[in-house]
Amino acid sequence: MDVIVFVVDTLLWLLTLAFLLRLLFQWVRADFRDPMADAIVRVTNWLVLPLRRVLPPIGKVDTATVVAVIAAASIRTVAIMALAGISIAAPGPILRVTVVDLADLVLKVYLFAMLLYALTSFVSPGGYAPGVRLLTQLCEPILKPVRRIIPRIGQIDFSVLWVSIAIGALLRLLVLLR
Repeated sequence: MDVIVFVVDTLLWLLTLAFLLRLLFQWVRADFRDPMADAIVRVTNWLVLPLRRVLPPIGKVDTATVVAVIAAASIRTVAIMALAGISIAAPGPILRVTVVDLADLVLKVYLFAMLLYALTSFVSPGGYAPGVRLLTQLCEPILKPVRRIIPRIGQIDFSVLWVSIAIGALLRLLVLLR
């Protein structure tokens, strides 16, 4: 039974991650011509495109992608709770677990993105590799306000460190909500 739970959880987590990355890339206006962003779009089009016919965007927010993220996360929560033998009759606990899991996933995506962003700045500064520009587009909107408060010291940019510490603290706070 543990193997089934692991496989179902992993597959639904990857599906939720794909929809979430699509949403984050839309919010930061990432270049979808990047091979990695294009792959995310192709993987998620099966649900987002039909939803767009029913759900128009609200301003700059693609409601179809938001609904897809919430639906994938909710299905994952319900599936894991059902496989664990937990009652899924009440929507309150399902909603709470889904929201906390989504917040956790967003923070972990950004923590991982910050780590990769910092590593790529050391390995190939100014170089091109698929995904590096995408990382820049994802991380810079968060790093710019921090750089205004904490400027570079010489050639060293500590903004990634401070943002990573803040994300780590938020992840610790989310543990209290579980």
